[in-house]
Amino acid sequence: MTTTPVRPAYDPDLAAVLAGMHEGGFPAAITSDIAPALREPIPGVPSNLELALAAFPDVTHREVRVPGYQGEEIVLSIFEPTGERRGGGVYWMHGGGMMIGDRFMSAVPLAEWVSRLGLVAVSVEYRLAPEHPYPIPTEDAYAGFVWFAENAASLGVDPANIVVAGGSAGGNLAAAVALLARDRKGPAIKGQLLAYPMTEDRDASPSAEQFAEGGLWSKASNDSGWAAFLGPIQRGGPDVPIYAAPARATDLSGLPPAFIDVGECEMFRDDDIAYAQRLWAAGVSVELHVYPGAWHGFESFAPDHPLSQRCSRLRTEWLAARLG
Repeated sequence: MTTTPVRPAYDPDLAAVLAGMHEGGFPAAITSDIAPALREPIPGVPSNLELALAAFPDVTHREVRVPGYQGEEIVLSIFEPTGERRGGGVYWMHGGGMMIGDRFMSAVPLAEWVSRLGLVAVSVEYRLAPEHPYPIPTEDAYAGFVWFAENAASLGVDPANIVVAGGSAGGNLAAAVALLARDRKGPAIKGQLLAYPMTEDRDASPSAEQFAEGGLWSKASNDSGWAAFLGPIQRGGPDVPIYAAPARATDLSGLPPAFIDVGECEMFRDDDIAYAQRLWAAGVSVELHVYPGAWHGFESFAPDHPLSQRCSRLRTEWLAARLG
């Protein structure tokens, strides 16, 4: 007989939202076999892009096609303000466990940043696993960032004033892009915004055990995501590259200042805190937030909850400070 580990309790209102999602059919585990179906738009439901442009009419959207890994074409979405441009840029990588999601997944908060801060946001359509395992998603993400930096001036952005950012799997990619830019002597990065990033493949922390079941992102989902992403590379083994699992990096010096946030009630909690601590130990400035009672990705599904509003405010304030 197995027992559930003692763990912090969900915020009651967030617990109710989560229960309603599962009752409404949100899968208990997101696995590679159901990923293709989850990528399809829901008939009759407005897209995130439509919602973003309706909410922020002072923001425009266009697309460019650029070379990704090994020259294969990828799409970048560019969100621009119709008003004043203040010289800052955000390069965004979406979440979805490396298996699902698209560049519009966070279109609403991106459009809000563009509208409120006068920045330009670029969101990358990196190719997804398991069809495209590592290094394809990571290298696609890096290629899109290099394009943004090299074309920043034409977009009204100071190329030295770009933050890389992403949530969950996108947080992994943002951290990896920062490592790659450092190690390849690539474009400058002003900061890295890592929202509950998926940085660690080994699942050895107390929070990984506490929240292996339930929540938005379970151990079964996490196992599937890492297996799909790593492909033939043995998960947990000695050959996992640091650019696939940034928590594997032994040298975090010389990286840009970071903002890291994570829910108290999710698998990634302890690994994300540890990553922040290791950045501090390497001399990197970090702003760290842990949201009590919150599960993985809570703010996207309960945007009116006070914790979600706090989460949005803190990210925006950090971006405004970093980008001047």
